Amino acid sequence: MREMLTGGRLDVLTGDYLAELTMLILGRDRLKDPSAGYARTFLRQLEECLGLAHERGVRIVVNAGGLNPAGLAENVRKLAGRLGLPVRVAHVEGDDLAVLPPSRPRSSGGTPIPDSLAAHAYLGAFGIAACLREGADIVVTGRVTDAALVAGPAAAHFGWGSQDHDRLAGAVVAGHVLECGTQATGGNYAFFAEHMGGAGSVLRHPGFPLAEIHPDGTSVITKHPGTGGIVDIGTVTAQLLYETQGARYAGPDVTARLDTVRLTQEGPDRVRVHGVRGEAPPPTLKVGLNRLGGFRNEVTFVLTGLDIEHKAALVRDQLETALYAAKSRPAEISWTLARTDHPDAPTEETASALLRLVVRDPDQDTVGRTLSGAAVELALASYPGFHVLAPPGKGAPYGIFEAEYVPQDAVDHVAVLDDGRRIPVPPPHDTLVLEEQPKPPLPDPLPPGPTRRAPLGLLAGARSGDKGGNANVGVWVRTDEAWRWLAHSLTVTRFRELLPETADLTVVRHALPHLRALNFTVEGILGEGVAAQHRFDPQAKALGEWLRSRHLDIPEALL
Repeated sequence: MREMLTGGRLDVLTGDYLAELTMLILGRDRLKDPSAGYARTFLRQLEECLGLAHERGVRIVVNAGGLNPAGLAENVRKLAGRLGLPVRVAHVEGDDLAVLPPSRPRSSGGTPIPDSLAAHAYLGAFGIAACLREGADIVVTGRVTDAALVAGPAAAHFGWGSQDHDRLAGAVVAGHVLECGTQATGGNYAFFAEHMGGAGSVLRHPGFPLAEIHPDGTSVITKHPGTGGIVDIGTVTAQLLYETQGARYAGPDVTARLDTVRLTQEGPDRVRVHGVRGEAPPPTLKVGLNRLGGFRNEVTFVLTGLDIEHKAALVRDQLETALYAAKSRPAEISWTLARTDHPDAPTEETASALLRLVVRDPDQDTVGRTLSGAAVELALASYPGFHVLAPPGKGAPYGIFEAEYVPQDAVDHVAVLDDGRRIPVPPPHDTLVLEEQPKPPLPDPLPPGPTRRAPLGLLAGARSGDKGGNANVGVWVRTDEAWRWLAHSLTVTRFRELLPETADLTVVRHALPHLRALNFTVEGILGEGVAAQHRFDPQAKALGEWLRSRHLDIPEALL
């Protein structure tokens, strides 16, 4: 926060503090203390930086309110009072469906929302805009879309209304690029090695991105002068593909057409985002539901040297026999063997493989005492060299994320001003049921020629992430010739071949020709969401990098 306030000119500082997992954590906090439920880190940052923001005339818009935006707004007022700063603090509410009047419909299909630790609709930009238009210096929200933190200030500044679909879509795209901070300036970037240097490596401390937004909705993505990192078409493309599903990027205010986005390098660390078209938003709002799924525990056995497969089979047979014989057997038991061992290894660690056991059950003792007893009692009676990375603990609660949908008018979206006035925010006048995803024409394939077996990542970048139980993998290339090859070569069938863990799952492919990109949605690979920790990489952050490491036949002309 301090870097952004002191590094250069800024009108509005935004901050995204919420993720699906964060909402579960805040829900557990609120169970212990009803006055909690917001991101306390924001208050700590603000104590250092509120004076800077006030001095520079920078407004602040954050979703750090989490499950309790009114509580955070009041604490910000108290902080400003202690610091002697005349700051007007507003907040947005209406996302918490636990406080909906009983007469309100709770789902587009009439199905009641199940009991949840947190049930929050993703609100849009116009509650934020109302607060800013009424003079708020700081706006605190709960669950809004990440892009609303940028689209709201833009709508307030330029006077956009709900019918300005193209302008709103442009701001939504800019907000999507900014929402993950330094992922737009070289963080988590597939081609990072091209920018590695010595003591002056630009990636050592990337600066945060900012967007210069224009009245027509176009923007320039850049960063403060002299800060680290890079902003180029590749870094912006990577973030545009992150956690999206297809060409229609639906939100509560507008559906942005990602297949219309064009990127132009305007100069060093300056990428112009233009051509964005928008459509009316869907008639429903997404609702994130977080609930406790039960308790989980895990233990990782270290298998060293020879006979790794036999050692794994022995301890698995022994432990499962013990668990079956116990009075209460865990409801779910899963094993994963990671062959991290090397033959004739020069160190013990590189001679070892890891066998990971994960158990889940509604009862904490079943995944705690039952597992720890069975595992520890094998210490002198199992494979040679038996040891574990850490003994199993008592078992920890895990969460489940689900998505539901409610009509746009089923929530009371309200801007609450510093003086207590409440301004209702009406739902959009026009909505549009999402049509099938567009299928843009693909370029002609490359003519046949010599190929070489090589990793996909020599040619293509990728970025991946989670949406509930699904994973998204965006893949892009940097030349038109490479796009002609990628568009016809990386089919769903080839994707499944390269990533065998997806072979039995539904995989959907979307093409974005203007970005020379493909976007894949892998349904169900993450089970019940990140908090359930269904797999080794529970947020699919490295799924794209695994794909880039896989070998296939690539035209020599492209290599």
